[in-house]
Amino acid sequence: MRVATIAAGLAVVLAACGGEKKAEEQPAAQPAAEAAPAAAPAAAPAAAPAAAPAVTVEMVLEGTAYKYNPNVLKVKAGDVIAFKNVSGGPHNVAFDPAGIPSGAAAAIDNAFGANKMAPLTGNLIVEANGILSLNTAGFPKGKYQFHCTPHQALGMKGELTVE
Repeated sequence: MRVATIAAGLAVVLAACGGEKKAEEQPAAQPAAEAAPAAAPAAAPAAAPAAAPAVTVEMVLEGTAYKYNPNVLKVKAGDVIAFKNVSGGPHNVAFDPAGIPSGAAAAIDNAFGANKMAPLTGNLIVEANGILSLNTAGFPKGKYQFHCTPHQALGMKGELTVE
């Protein structure tokens, strides 16, 4: 009796699943023109990947010295600088208003975008290996003095030359 009940239950389950349709029950294949959905409109081009950094600047604490490594940079306008918090953070990048070329303030603030905590000042990078990317597109040629706000008094300063 028990085997008959199990067999009956399996038969009900298999019947409910239906199985595959036989060839004569399946609809005939549609001609290609009808079967294929209308072509989707051309997708917008993918956003260009972020430019690779021209230079990476490590922000570090070595012994008792806070510093940018390297602290003297030369780039071309449009190059990207990746400031990376390696140790001793939090760190940031802030430009001295008296130490930038005339007309550069707006370009610097645009480069920081949403990653800005004050005029000419990037956000603090708190997490280890966090990066603040700075695209120098629109930067006038010249020398730029920058520093780390929390460690300026401890000598964490640098100089950027945009050619």
